[in-house]
Amino acid sequence: MSIQEILKSMEYGPAPEDSSIVRNWLEARSGGFGHFIDGAFTPPGTTFAVDNPATGETISQATQSSAADVDAAVAAARRAQPGWAALGGHGRARYLYAIARHVQQHARFLAVLESIDNGKPIRETRDIDVPLVARHFYHHAGWAEIAADELPGTEPWGVCGQIVPWNFPLLMLSWKIAPALAAGNTVVLKPAEYTPLSALAFAGICAEVGLPAGVVNIVTGDGETGAAIVAHEGIDKLAFTGSTEVGRIIRRETAGTGKGLTLELGGKSPFVVFADADLDAAVEGVVDAIWFNQGQVCCAGARILVAEAVVERFTALLRARMATLRVGDPLDKSTDMGAIVHPVQLARIRDLVAQGKAEGAVIEQGDAPQGCFYPPTLVTNVDPASVLSTEEIFGPVVTLTAFRTPADAVELANNTRYGLAASIWSENVNLCLDIAAQVKAGVVWINCTNVFDAGAGFGGYRESGFGREGGREGMTAYLRAPRRAAPQGVGDLPEPVAQPGEAPTQSGGIDRTAKLFVGGRHARPDSGYSYTVEGSKGPVGLAGLGNRKDIRNAVEAASKAGGWGKATGHNRAQILYYLAENLSARAAGFADRLAGFGATQAAAEAEVETAIRRCFWYAAQADKFDGAVHQTKSAHVTLAMPEPLGVMGVVCPTRAPLAGFLALVLPAIAMGNRVVAVPSQTHPLAATDLYQVLETSDVPAGVVNIVTGPRDALAATLAGHDGVAGLWYVGSPEGAAMVERESAGNLKQTWTETDGARDWSGHEGQGRAFLSRATQIKNIWVPYGE
Repeated sequence: MSIQEILKSMEYGPAPEDSSIVRNWLEARSGGFGHFIDGAFTPPGTTFAVDNPATGETISQATQSSAADVDAAVAAARRAQPGWAALGGHGRARYLYAIARHVQQHARFLAVLESIDNGKPIRETRDIDVPLVARHFYHHAGWAEIAADELPGTEPWGVCGQIVPWNFPLLMLSWKIAPALAAGNTVVLKPAEYTPLSALAFAGICAEVGLPAGVVNIVTGDGETGAAIVAHEGIDKLAFTGSTEVGRIIRRETAGTGKGLTLELGGKSPFVVFADADLDAAVEGVVDAIWFNQGQVCCAGARILVAEAVVERFTALLRARMATLRVGDPLDKSTDMGAIVHPVQLARIRDLVAQGKAEGAVIEQGDAPQGCFYPPTLVTNVDPASVLSTEEIFGPVVTLTAFRTPADAVELANNTRYGLAASIWSENVNLCLDIAAQVKAGVVWINCTNVFDAGAGFGGYRESGFGREGGREGMTAYLRAPRRAAPQGVGDLPEPVAQPGEAPTQSGGIDRTAKLFVGGRHARPDSGYSYTVEGSKGPVGLAGLGNRKDIRNAVEAASKAGGWGKATGHNRAQILYYLAENLSARAAGFADRLAGFGATQAAAEAEVETAIRRCFWYAAQADKFDGAVHQTKSAHVTLAMPEPLGVMGVVCPTRAPLAGFLALVLPAIAMGNRVVAVPSQTHPLAATDLYQVLETSDVPAGVVNIVTGPRDALAATLAGHDGVAGLWYVGSPEGAAMVERESAGNLKQTWTETDGARDWSGHEGQGRAFLSRATQIKNIWVPYGE
């Protein structure tokens, strides 16, 4: 075909990428790859095939790890960790900088290898994945250098186990290894079984830059290898990216072990198009949102929501654009969509689409060649409850639904159990920011989509997991406060005594009845029972014996108080100051109550004064604990905004019944959360005495709810409740394990600590760490300019 004919037809010609260097590298290792442990490759063992999904050919063999291999990798990481941490921030920064430079020097090799191994187009690996890998190591070289100054009082976890998926094999590796090394940890990483090759090539780069032996260890294998890492007693922190189902299993398996855990899981992200949007730009956004990487993206914009006024025009434009997409050879630079990673995944996509069609959905598809390819797919006439609207397909399949009002758009956008990302399109930036604040997602892109940078955190809400990767918040995930020595012999508390006692609980005067406090009202316990509260000289009163239904009522009341999170920090601060004022007016009564539990009068008065000061401190923080504008890509403002978790459960320490109660309740409500609090089981009356203080301090009904009773039974109900977004528990090690295990249902964030490990009346009982745990970061990307 002549140039003149090409200019007339504008047809694409073949533009193949030369893969000979990569294939020569693979051929030289035709015997297969071993693991990378303690700075060297092990001989290949029992191997499994690694296939090119685009051709179906076997391109290499990788070793299936054994338990002994994982043990060896963890042991190597453990030996290396003290020296790596002692190297100091500058020493670690030098190595991270060297890795970034060598990634750039091998950029073309890594891009081609990733395309062959994963099936994604070379344009994506060359222009997106590999440059971002280098960016993450550069960025975290900077964090290594300044962490001691910027994040004082923290230390590395130790040995980190990391499990990465097959959709972004090398990029996900960099997201995890870079901050772990910067913080002073060592690593045992397992790449996905389908796509281990770029991780093994990265191991070669680690050797090439002279990284100390044992700092990075890579073991290959299937799910059994991942399970061995999760269960290994030598792992201090785990980071997992993958399915929500596996994330739940990991949460349960790690419950009570003390391991740090971050989970980046599934998504079903909304792509919202308003009537005034640039529709042509939005259509290109859809291409980037769902047909990028064949839709095998956890934050893919898989649910298009379009304003009714423009839905017909938008749909026509989208159909026309879909027809132009080129599906085929990933190594052709003109290819838009490559191969699905594995026939198993292809079969899953087909099954889900067939289910959707059986439900009445209309399926429109482009073209795709034979083999492990799937065409770009548009689904209309789809209900919000359809399997195609609710399940993460992880393929190039997008649904399209119309909406009428912005409120409808928000309701549809949030009609998912996930909360990873969202994309909002409108020429009205005010509208975009308003919707961004209402959408429950950890990342929100405005008039753009699937934009990433090491300088901004990435991670989700709800069943999309917890924790962030990238940015300051991602770096802090690999650091922790110094370990606290837990007291010995902390176990379960005795069952509350609910039978009438023979000793008096009053010393004259009018009897005071301590009920529950739910929705701003005093409430009798559903059980109908009260239990005896002991003091230093015998019973001092009775408290309501709360149960499962009382917790459900309290969660419902807290859910209705959502306006608290929308109030300004200043307004919340005024109420906390007012709380301090009214607590101060009743200080003598609270001190007497604490003295009745056995504290000296001086200690009781000091605890009350601490509680008052704590109200002031969190009132001060209410409008000062704010976000940041991250330094990311040019022509983007990337806002990192702390948002309240929502409804939180707080199970308070036994000791310091007033200061410990407020130590957990105050930071939660200062950040806009609503709480269901379980006070000290043995000394709950210090909390029930607060009812009148709360009522006279203008705390809105439902913001603070108090249910007294058996600590662990009530904690179990809170842990299993899907309406609770976060749970703090201070109690026994067994109770902590139970809370973490039961929280896996909706993957709520938990913070557990052994009772007595912290001085709740002292400086340890307050700080910014409490505020950080009471919030989650939403990153909003706002492009600017013409």
